[in-house]
Amino acid sequence: MEDYIYVSSDDDEWDNQQYNNDDDDDDDDDDGEFLDGFTEIEQERNGISEKGPSCKVIRKETLLAAQKEDLQRVMDLLSLKEHHARSLLIHYRWEVDKVFAVLVERGTEKLYAEAGVTLEGKDDYTSTLSTSEVTCQICFEDVPVEKTTVMDCNHIFCNECWTTHFIVKINEGQSKQVTCMAQKCNVICDEGKIRDLVTAKDLALAEKFDRFLLESYIDDNKRVKWCPSVPHCGNAIRIEDDEYCCEVECACGVQFCFNCLSEAHSPCSCLMWKLWMKKCKNDGKTVTWISENAKHCPKCHNAVEKNGGCNLVRCRCGQPFCWLCGGATGLEHTWSSIRGHTCGSYKEGEEEKTTTVRNDLLRYTHYYERYMVHRDSLEAEANMKQKLNFEVLKLEAGELQSKDFSWVENGCNRLLQLRRILSCSISSFILRFWSGAVQG
Repeated sequence: MEDYIYVSSDDDEWDNQQYNNDDDDDDDDDDGEFLDGFTEIEQERNGISEKGPSCKVIRKETLLAAQKEDLQRVMDLLSLKEHHARSLLIHYRWEVDKVFAVLVERGTEKLYAEAGVTLEGKDDYTSTLSTSEVTCQICFEDVPVEKTTVMDCNHIFCNECWTTHFIVKINEGQSKQVTCMAQKCNVICDEGKIRDLVTAKDLALAEKFDRFLLESYIDDNKRVKWCPSVPHCGNAIRIEDDEYCCEVECACGVQFCFNCLSEAHSPCSCLMWKLWMKKCKNDGKTVTWISENAKHCPKCHNAVEKNGGCNLVRCRCGQPFCWLCGGATGLEHTWSSIRGHTCGSYKEGEEEKTTTVRNDLLRYTHYYERYMVHRDSLEAEANMKQKLNFEVLKLEAGELQSKDFSWVENGCNRLLQLRRILSCSISSFILRFWSGAVQG
């Protein structure tokens, strides 16, 4: 079943999100070395090179088909019902190959036990009971057999207790793997029976249960992640190879890092980008203000502002120090008498230390300003792309002989990609400089 692998057509190249086609690569190996720069640009779509990882877009309407395909593979191999296959795949994070590997290495018994799957239950179990009533071991009420439900583990309780149990689990966000409520029983309950009982009580909650089961294909799948677009486009991206740490593009045009779900940030690693975003949020003009109006405590190194009074200040950590030289003062110094103070004495190395700190601040300010210039330019060029696309639509609607203006979009995409790489390169350099990895 391949109908979930995009909605694609010759006229809608935007929706076709598959890169790194191995078959095409084999055919084009001989010709690839003759391609010039302009041809390579034409081969790149929306700024993402075909050399990147193979990935596919899964839309809302094709999500069920994508899930059914993996379910069917497990159902066919192990002759399981759908809810058993789903329990296995959720436990193994929708990695069909891993399910098969565990089956070969450890056998079906271990495979089922680890996932909480039991195949021993009987659909006609209640018909074998010798009495017409059953004592529910939860509420200890005697209820007719027809008002009870038995799961695959053969534990039987009244429908009222089962329904309450299921409603609580769904509301707690545990609907993807609802276990039996018998003590020390970890068997996954039949989703069909859950649906029937909850529907009779709360139809909206039953629909929520079905939605959780459907979205588990994305939420519990290492190879599939939601597009982080705002507002959300409803699409998800599936990686077809083992290269999880990569940059991908959704059909809506959003480029993002598949590993950390933040915006595309090469050449920065995910950790570096996270640190840089935190630094940008906390720094900016604050860094300049602190350097001009505050000094750092010699004990805890927090910034301290002096808004009046003498040059003997006290940090909130309790450490007193001199505002002029920044040196810590001891117990012999009081507010009325400061003995042995050496502010007026020249200290070897202090000037060099001060110069180094000042140069670091100037260097950071220098690169931070250039980073912000590139980010502002990136935003302006994105707006320019929208205007150009509008103009292209008007030209295509006209009576011009040439109708191919794809080079305009390709050029804009390349410009945006390079602008983003420039800004991320600056942040990468700054973080590497402060870690001592580079000199500059």
